[in-house]
Amino acid sequence: QVQVVESGGGLVQPGGSLRLSCVASGTISSINFMGWYRQAPGKQRELVATITSGGNTNYLNSLKGRFTISRDNAKNTVYLQMNSLKPEDTGVYYCKVRDSGRDYWGQGTQVTISS
Repeated sequence: QVQVVESGGGLVQPGGSLRLSCVASGTISSINFMGWYRQAPGKQRELVATITSGGNTNYLNSLKGRFTISRDNAKNTVYLQMNSLKPEDTGVYYCKVRDSGRDYWGQGTQVTISS
């Protein structure tokens, strides 16, 4: 089993920044995919950004330039740097890890953008 734990959420004013972290632990074979998703109140969960073990990234188009995903393969950790935050970025941010073809999700971390 793989455990996934997110951290770094919080309350930030519009225009501020946050850095989310996600650590995978447990019986890990080969993590080839890590990603961030978010779910706003009353909306479906959506992809924010993903990154492969080789460093290939994919972003929700509307977030390009404000959000940056990165990972530390040695630490089984993925990060999401979020800048110029807007109220519409509010939601629960979830981390997904794919290990040997199986997906594991974290419990999520709340991000609230409000003045």
